[in-house]
Amino acid sequence: MAKKLYVGGLAYQTTDESLQAAFAAAGTVVSAVVIKDKFSGQSKGFGFVEMSTEDEAKAAIEMWNEKELDGRTVKVNEARPMEDRPPRRDNYSRGPSRDSYGGGGGNRY
Repeated sequence: MAKKLYVGGLAYQTTDESLQAAFAAAGTVVSAVVIKDKFSGQSKGFGFVEMSTEDEAKAAIEMWNEKELDGRTVKVNEARPMEDRPPRRDNYSRGPSRDSYGGGGGNRY
């Protein structure tokens, strides 16, 4: 069964392909993804690697945890499932503005 790993502290120039190539030394890489900002496209400095077996995942952790990859010391451990988070609030969900300078419906100037 495949095992997903979290890789933190990545250099901004690390790509999906270079991450996959680095972890391939520990075994079969099912997938490797560097997480990027959706607006700028720049790396957020972390990613996920999925190894094909538990043993290969353990080997990858031993091989790369606290080691240098692309000039940065990376942290590698078993990925945890994403936790449920409360919904984000934005300015539009707070109701009408309470200040006297516009936006608050009924203000006539």
